[in-house]
Amino acid sequence: MPVEFTPPRVAVVIDKNTFTRELIAASGVFAICLPGSALIDLTYAVGSESGRALDKFEHFGIDTLVTPLLGLPVPASGCSAWLECRLIPERHTEDAYDTCFAEVVGAAADARIFRDGHWLFESGNADLQTIHHLGGGNFICAGSVVRAASL
Repeated sequence: MPVEFTPPRVAVVIDKNTFTRELIAASGVFAICLPGSALIDLTYAVGSESGRALDKFEHFGIDTLVTPLLGLPVPASGCSAWLECRLIPERHTEDAYDTCFAEVVGAAADARIFRDGHWLFESGNADLQTIHHLGGGNFICAGSVVRAASL
């Protein structure tokens, strides 16, 4: 969730009992990836396993690229966008609500779905339209757009 635009900051909920949270606390950095609909099965599989038990990139055969500013691994294809983030320590919200705040220090998006500051939802980019997990392996896709009329 965006929190501020200048400087760009986000809030993200990450369970305190997860390996992801442990890694972020130790390094102070993380990437947020926005998978497209082509990655629904992989997203669910990766999210259903713990990184404590296996190397997810290796186990699932995920090809990666390294982000330019923080050197974080992100999927090389199938994501609409990714954000490089630096943790802003806020112990109370992290402990009480599992909510972490971060400054976005870098970002990239696939021009087939995000261009000139706007998301493009078209039939030709359905594989890149972002997915949103509803629980239990159920997802919705962000491809159905309704534009508001000027009043």
